[in-house]
Parts: sequence; structure tokens; C-alpha cells
Amino acid sequence: MAETNPKHPASVKDTQERRMLAKALSNPMTEARPVSPPSPYHIGEDVEVLTMFEARCGMGNFNRRDMFKVVLVLEGENELHYATRSFRIDRPALVFTNRLIPYAWEVHEGFNEQQGYLSCFSESFLHSAMRGVSLKDTVLYKVEGNPVYYLTDEQARYFTDAFTRMRRDLESGYAHKDDLLRNQLSIIIHEAALLEPATPQHAPINAAERITSLFLNLLEVQFPITAQLREPVLKSASDYADRMAIHVNHLNAMVKEVTGKSTTAHINERLVTEAQLLLAHTSWGVGEIAYSLGFGYPTYFNNFFKKHTGTTPLTYRRAHVPAATA
Repeated sequence: MAETNPKHPASVKDTQERRMLAKALSNPMTEARPVSPPSPYHIGEDVEVLTMFEARCGMGNFNRRDMFKVVLVLEGENELHYATRSFRIDRPALVFTNRLIPYAWEVHEGFNEQQGYLSCFSESFLHSAMRGVSLKDTVLYKVEGNPVYYLTDEQARYFTDAFTRMRRDLESGYAHKDDLLRNQLSIIIHEAALLEPATPQHAPINAAERITSLFLNLLEVQFPITAQLREPVLKSASDYADRMAIHVNHLNAMVKEVTGKSTTAHINERLVTEAQLLLAHTSWGVGEIAYSLGFGYPTYFNNFFKKHTGTTPLTYRRAHVPAATA
């Protein structure tokens, strides 16, 4: 396996390509974007295996919120910001991420672009091979877990072979190739759990801004609501603090310091915005919208909506969709 190349001046084209790769690897919601009406849920493929070159070219779909990622880095250098921790990926490594934990890859200027493989897959695809264990509960994918594992040359060759086999199986016409892919992914996950995890290199320079950015990204990553059957929405500051592995009081203080608004205010504003979109752009009943937004009873949702908008959900719907019926 080729060794990591030393630092050298990067061209403009190289820098742009590395940034494209970082964007492809990163949580798609780490960049602000306008709220849009719900669109049909993208089914697509439940598993993909790409080289990093293919990811730089924009191939693959990483925008589904139920997708998990495993990245095999073989060469180059970037930095992974994962929840409130940062890891320098400057050697062969396995990296595990999912969209319910905010993260981003930062390009390091002056280093060779990263080379390797990545796979994204849904939990439902891998479920049968995991024997009922939820990926969200494994040490690889929990916010307080270990997302980065540095590899020896021998380990790098082993996992390279595994990704090569997955690409071969994915492109084959074998009738049971899904079973082969599940087995390979399951082996990678279990083998990684046996490795020694990497230690974060340093704390972010501006802790308040970093924590606030992570909170806002984690808030936004839950939307838009595109299906009625989905994971519960995080609805309290404590929910977010637990997911980010920090104390709720610390989260509240950081968010207030940076934005001037409380954590609860941000959460409520985003819930109201999503409720208004669903009322105006779907035919779902008020009860269905309430459950989709994490409210246990439609009455709770009605009270919440009226408190923050001054009107009831049905009144809002009639005003914005004249032909709508109760």
C-alpha cells in the first residue's frame, strides 16, 4: 500500500476537488439552506460503495437521513469534526459517521487529497446481519462512541480487500449479492469494534461557536419531514444535549451566548416552521402531522401551534390552502 505523501503545494484544481470530497463525506446539513416544502421520500439504493474519486465527482446519494457511512482513508489528510471533538485523519483509518450526529470534514490546504473508499447504507439494509442490534447503539456510531480507528499497514490491506469485494459484489449480477454485502459490512463493523480507537487531537478553538453550530446542524438535519413513519423528532434541549454528549446547561449557555436566543426558542421556531409547511403542502391530517413532529397527542400539538402562531392548525391550513378540508 502506498504511503501517505508529504506536504506539497496544492493547485487550485486540487483544492477544489478536496473540498468537493469533504462536502460529499460531510453531513449534508452542516451547510445552511432555505427551508423547502416536503418532497417525496427518496428510496434509491440501500447501499453504495464508492471510491473517493467517485465521491469527488458527485456520484452517489448521501442525503438520506437514515444513511450510515463507513470511510476507509488510505492516503492524504483532512480533519473530522465530530460532535464536540476533532480528529486529524493523517494516516490510514476507518471512520464511522451517521447523519443524526453532526459532523464535518475540513480540508487541510497543502496536503495530497485523500484516497480510499466509502460506503453508505441504511440500517434497515444491515438489520438482519446485525442480529437485532441497532447501529445507533454501537460504539462506532454513538455520539460518545469512537468514530475513528487508525490502521496499521496490514489492517489497511485487510479492509481494502473488504471494500474491493463489496464493489465487486455490488456490480455483479448475483441474485443474492445483498446478502454478501450485508455480511461484508457486518464484518467491517465487528472487526473495527475490536480495534483501538483514535484519541481526539484537540478541542475546537471557539467552543461556543462550535457547540452552537453542531446544535443548529443537528436541529436542521431532522427536517424536512417527508414520511409519517419516522424516528421521533428531538424536541427538548435535554434531547439535544444527550445526543451531543454535553450537559444541558452548558449547551443552553453556549447557544444563548452565540445567538442571543435560548435553545428551546430555536427548537420551537423550527417545529413551527415545519408544521406550517406540512399544513400548507401536504394532505396529512392534523393528527398525522402532530405524530410526525413528535407530539404524543394532537391536542398537545394544537396547543403548541396556537401558542406560537396565535391560530389553530386547521385555521392556518384553511387560510393557506383554501380548498383544504378538515
